[in-house]
Amino acid sequence: MTDLAARLRVLPGFPPDLPVLDPDRVPEDPLELFLAWLEDAIAAGARQPHAMTFVTVGPDGAPRSRTLILKDVDEHGLHVSTHRTSRKGAQLAADPHAAMLFFWRESGRQVEVRGSITALDEQTSQTDWQARPTYDGRPNLDWQVYALQPESIEFLQAREDRQHTRIAYKRRSESWTHERVTTPAG
Repeated sequence: MTDLAARLRVLPGFPPDLPVLDPDRVPEDPLELFLAWLEDAIAAGARQPHAMTFVTVGPDGAPRSRTLILKDVDEHGLHVSTHRTSRKGAQLAADPHAAMLFFWRESGRQVEVRGSITALDEQTSQTDWQARPTYDGRPNLDWQVYALQPESIEFLQAREDRQHTRIAYKRRSESWTHERVTTPAG
């Protein structure tokens, strides 16, 4: 074991007073649970609770990730924005699938959302552009708001003993199914 490995092993883990995720009491719609967890993070004063790792696929088939900000959640899905001609814009044009990973360290909660991406209308994109702190009064026709329509959502509630509770939702036509994810003992 290297010195780094030894130092990493003793870093603090999760605190003992984490919230509990009861698999028997989750809602049928995973977006209800997602929004409740997001609201909890906002209420707790989490720094940038709307930040997430956003993953696309590059032209070589390899995943590419970066941190983005969630802009909204509605019937279209979870919103993000970028320039159409940016690297991620080009990747979304070539393969309109992505993943988002939210992590709220203070509560030991993580949510992974995977699905297909659609470009939203020009008015939505320009309204978002105008709300940016760098807006200078001019429209930006390269600016695009995208919505990720979830096909699967996995929730993880950490536990101090690392026997984390995980619930996986999958979209089946117009409804959702969900199950507890178990990890084989090792």
